[in-house]
Amino acid sequence: MFSPKFDELVQRLRILPGVGPKSAQRIALQLLARHRTGAQALAHALNDAVLHIQHCTVCRSLAESEVCDICSSSSRDQTLLCVVESPADVAAIEQSGSFRGKYFVLGGHLSPLDGIGPEEIGIPLLMSRLKVEPIEELILATNATVEGQATAHYLQAAWQDVSQQNGRTSPLKITRIAQGVPQGGELEYVDSHTLSQALQYRLTVR
Repeated sequence: MFSPKFDELVQRLRILPGVGPKSAQRIALQLLARHRTGAQALAHALNDAVLHIQHCTVCRSLAESEVCDICSSSSRDQTLLCVVESPADVAAIEQSGSFRGKYFVLGGHLSPLDGIGPEEIGIPLLMSRLKVEPIEELILATNATVEGQATAHYLQAAWQDVSQQNGRTSPLKITRIAQGVPQGGELEYVDSHTLSQALQYRLTVR
């Protein structure tokens, strides 16, 4: 419509989640027509981030150093390890302020049809951490999707196999984050799958 370079910019913007052709075109027009200074700053920040942000060698989240601040912190609870699918999940949990343990980022979930197996999401590395670190509780915080649930079940089975083969002196407690009715939600508006999960994972109150 405008030029090959404009079309290329639109195509590049489409890699962003939730951004389709129309949205990408609007963003491109906004940046070029009204916010050129902001566009240059954005390009610089993006390039700088790509050059300097990498995956933490311990938890596989994002960091500017080889080991992230959470993994290197002595104030975090060394006995709690929370497994999540993405760095975005780490950010969400950290913003809640309710967890002071450490993390392991899978970088996705098991999906055999897409060629994503245990190696691709770092499960061997996770098993190695469980064998050598003083972890007492493994919290499975994968998404409440079919793939997320399957990944959580696989992790449980994988640790069971590893612990039987190698023997571990201290028992490891494996927990799954609670799922069900959201705070402030009304039952009549909750979908049947969520309601089923809420009943399955109900808590004892007395």
